[in-house]
Amino acid sequence: MFRLWGKIFKDNRMLRDVVICNDDKINRTRKVYNAIDKVCYEFDLSKPLWLESNIDDFKRHDKTRFTKDNFIDGIDFDFLEIHVIEEDD
Repeated sequence: MFRLWGKIFKDNRMLRDVVICNDDKINRTRKVYNAIDKVCYEFDLSKPLWLESNIDDFKRHDKTRFTKDNFIDGIDFDFLEIHVIEEDD
């Protein structure tokens, strides 16, 4: 099972969170992108842009933060954090 945890923070407090599960037989990259789409739908957000810093953080730690620089639309929180909490075996 693949699980990704999406969290919205403002002033160092978690405002909302959601865990997205995926059992589909697709590659890891597809699972991550599908999960981000579902997180953004759940939080009513536009999809964030992946910057080099996000890619590097995600490769190293399976986790990254999207700030206002990653969104085309304005946001009313400090950052959206995604974290892979379970990988397929």
